[in-house]
Amino acid sequence: MTRKMLTIIWISLALGLGGCSQDRQRGTDAAETADGSDATAPAGAAGEREILYWVAPMDPGYRRDKPGKSPMGMDLVPVYADEAGAGDRLEIDPVMVQNLGVRTAEVQRERLWRRIDTVGYVDYNENYISHIHLRTDGWIDRLYVKSDGERVQKGDVLFEVYSRELVNAQEEYLQALNTGNAGLKLASHERLQALGMSPAQIDRLGRTRKVEQRVAYHARQDGIVAALNIREGMYVQPKTEVMTLADLSSVWLMADVFERQADWVEVGQPAEVRLPYLPGEVWEGEVEFVYPTLDARTHTLKVRLRFDNLQERLKPDMYADVRIFAGASEPGLVIPLEALIRTGENERVILALGEGRFSAREVVSGIESGDWVEIRRGLAEGDRVVTSGQFLIDSEASIRGALNRLDASGVSEHRDQPRMNANERE
Repeated sequence: MTRKMLTIIWISLALGLGGCSQDRQRGTDAAETADGSDATAPAGAAGEREILYWVAPMDPGYRRDKPGKSPMGMDLVPVYADEAGAGDRLEIDPVMVQNLGVRTAEVQRERLWRRIDTVGYVDYNENYISHIHLRTDGWIDRLYVKSDGERVQKGDVLFEVYSRELVNAQEEYLQALNTGNAGLKLASHERLQALGMSPAQIDRLGRTRKVEQRVAYHARQDGIVAALNIREGMYVQPKTEVMTLADLSSVWLMADVFERQADWVEVGQPAEVRLPYLPGEVWEGEVEFVYPTLDARTHTLKVRLRFDNLQERLKPDMYADVRIFAGASEPGLVIPLEALIRTGENERVILALGEGRFSAREVVSGIESGDWVEIRRGLAEGDRVVTSGQFLIDSEASIRGALNRLDASGVSEHRDQPRMNANERE
């Protein structure tokens, strides 16, 4: 290789290295211009922007009024007045909106009916229940009712009991009749009544003058045996509940009302009841009684309805769907309930801004009535909210807003880090 050729090669290499150095410098300057960290920019320019609040980079619903840490341990990032809301806005091609089946509804000012939808169960009407106890010690000599659920008629013999005290009282009554002493007769007669003998049994004793060793007890009402606690040969005392009779011609329906709706319900309000085993049938009634205290375990308020049940289609312990119409509210802004998005932190809706533009808006809801909900803050009459596809739009808007905040946070961190050129990385 000649000296002339070597000289040309060295000159070419020198020119090439000089060009690379200038390219790296221009690239660095361009990067600084793109991210806004030009050394000539005044240091206080960013500080002049108004900060509205601080949010978590991964959760736009987590807001604070000062810097700090998010629940995930990340630094909160500021939201400036000229950027507020921009991160949660979204533009979708109108054709895509139609393909997604997005539906909207207008925010209206209306009066909502306070409708309480809850569940309940059928129970015995306690005014139609009789509890049977003996008024003396004794033994069940014969039992005519064998199991729970048996049907009895008023006057049917339920059981016969042997009681030494009842036998003695009958003998005293017969002695009083034989003596002709009116005072003794009255006292012994009242004693038999106090021990549980019926007037008909006492009259028969007076006619036959024969002591009954086994005294029969009769049903005092029609109904079924709701509880049977004895068997033949058992020894019973006055404190023993022998059996319980219940008349199912009238029943109660007990409904549970949530604590937040406790002040809605009043006696006399109309109600509808539907039972799963009778599809399509509606039982119409009204609130008969509102209990004064809440259930300590469920924190619900007991409400009682009463229904005639001559055909006994309503059976105790059946579950039922209950709807109570609790009156109208004051006129207010309402939207379809399906448009409301509830999270663990807040409530929001998706506003339809027109021409495929959407925005998330935080709201405060009020009472609910069927398929509608009151909005107390966050919307204006005439706004349009998304009622179908809002969850997909909300997710996309939240993701984009989070990415925008992450980008802003990443740029800030990137400015503070020294850049490495290709030679340093190597």
